[in-house]
Amino acid sequence: MAEKKCDLCAGTEFEQIGNRDRHGNSLESVICKTCGLVAHGQIPTDEELARYYATEYRQSYHGEMTPSDRRVMRAWKNGERIFNQIQPHIKSDAKVFEVGAGIGCTAKVFELNGHTASGIEPGEGFQTYSQQKLLTDVVRGDLFEQPRDHSRELVLLVHVIEHFNSPRRALEYIRSMLADSGQFYVECPNIAAPFARRSKMFHYAHIHNFTPASLKMLAESCGFKLEQQFGSSEDPNLQMLFSCSETSAPSIDTTNYEKTMQVINGATPVRYHLRPYYFSSRLAKVSSYLKEHLTAKQFVSSVVQDCQQHAADQQNKQPAERRAAA
Repeated sequence: MAEKKCDLCAGTEFEQIGNRDRHGNSLESVICKTCGLVAHGQIPTDEELARYYATEYRQSYHGEMTPSDRRVMRAWKNGERIFNQIQPHIKSDAKVFEVGAGIGCTAKVFELNGHTASGIEPGEGFQTYSQQKLLTDVVRGDLFEQPRDHSRELVLLVHVIEHFNSPRRALEYIRSMLADSGQFYVECPNIAAPFARRSKMFHYAHIHNFTPASLKMLAESCGFKLEQQFGSSEDPNLQMLFSCSETSAPSIDTTNYEKTMQVINGATPVRYHLRPYYFSSRLAKVSSYLKEHLTAKQFVSSVVQDCQQHAADQQNKQPAERRAAA
């Protein structure tokens, strides 16, 4: 078996920090002692991941193969948040491509706001729903099948980068898809955020786990520069917008290993529950779940109707444009 190397810095010294996933199943998690990147001890192969994401992931992670109204409502609101967050930092007519588009809500929000938007999604049930209900241009596909023609203007990776067996390979590939003025937006779990306990940090599907520093180091070594970081360093999710730059050798922050270990070792129930905003955040979450139960069906019905109306408007617009051109 080949010697394990860190995907960020190519280091070969690791420390085990976990032997179970959040459900109690066997899963070795390690941290690179050079750069602090956290990953599985044994990285799944491309073939293993393809099978898992096509047929198992949605059921094991979300408990459903076809999205419920609650999940669609949540995804749609998340897509609106992402659009409103990055809209001031991107071109008003930027062509958007989403990798791992899921239900397709984010791509569709961009489309309804004047962008040409498309995407790929490996999960059968979610991708089918995306095309049939939301009328998105989201197809079954793999990142590494996309043309490396430097034509893309904005690539979205929303809770996707942690699922790659090599985030470096993925980001380098995305860099070859993007124009020199291109951008990519990434969201992923923040392992530096407060956790109730260490055992809740790890999941089979999350092959790599990032802190703000490790994500920034990786992106910069793949030909990107950080344009904007949203939220705080303790938010549950990292939210970063990058733009293309020249590829450079990784600038490794060797203190990130110790800093990440401090966070992991500090993941205790006491620290988690004594956060100043713990009770307010829990109350807000319970309130949002209750609202979803009461309003999700009507909300999704309205969204689907808007998507159908938009598609009809676009169809009617095309003959008019051809007549005008003639």
